[in-house]
Amino acid sequence: MDFAGQVVVVTGAARGLGALLARGAASGGARVALLGLEPGELAAAAAACGPAARWWEVDVTDGDALARAAAEIVEHYGRVDVVVANAGIATGGPVEYSDPRTFNKVIEVNLLGSVNTARAFLPALKRSRGHFFQVASLAALCSAPMMAAYTASKAGVEAFAHSLRAETAHHGVTVGVGYLSWTDTDMVRGADANDALRVMRAGLPFPANRTYPLRPTTARLLAGMAARRPHVYGQAWLPALQIARAALPAVITRHARRVMAAHEANWLADGASNDLVGAGGAAAARAAR
Repeated sequence: MDFAGQVVVVTGAARGLGALLARGAASGGARVALLGLEPGELAAAAAACGPAARWWEVDVTDGDALARAAAEIVEHYGRVDVVVANAGIATGGPVEYSDPRTFNKVIEVNLLGSVNTARAFLPALKRSRGHFFQVASLAALCSAPMMAAYTASKAGVEAFAHSLRAETAHHGVTVGVGYLSWTDTDMVRGADANDALRVMRAGLPFPANRTYPLRPTTARLLAGMAARRPHVYGQAWLPALQIARAALPAVITRHARRVMAAHEANWLADGASNDLVGAGGAAAARAAR
């Protein structure tokens, strides 16, 4: 994972996957810029990345603020070589009972936040002939019930990254998409705190019902980033879903016919929470207020 001499920017870097991606890039020789919403967590994550790391408190849904941060990062480091669009939040539950504001916030942060990130840093990436890495999800390959906002946003960022790759190839900019299954992050732990979501996830077919350790997943993503691969997988079994993805909606619908009545009833009985999950979700909710 050679990032020697490069400047790597990571959004959603205060905790979890983003913090580990930043640390891994720093251990590979990069100077890293960490972007996020939680100053205390960002400062600690930056300190773990070494003395060359810096952090910026910025909301990816604020395009103007991102543009200012990008200008400050270029002024400080002189260049940007890799940008990791990692910032993301989630909520769960049936669409009919979802809170429109929360549902829309997931789309805004995950999809439009990635668009804002690309727009802010593309001038610098064009100068360096750099790499834009979009963190997507298993959800981009395999849309599931009770996760409509999240799956729509991740399918959206996958499509966005593919379009961006074609648009920027003649400038020498490369674009990669990272896919990962349920991984041990604050977001997944937050989802599991909801009984209905935890039961639904436990009922998924193997291996999608497992929670995977964060560090090996991060290492696989970093290796793919360093090699500038167009598709990078956090778990070894995910490429098979790329091959089978055309058949997955019918398979999922067939399974859902058997189980969704119970899952919907559990959701309603549990209070039909529409909260954003995990500590990152709580930070996004505070920023929205």
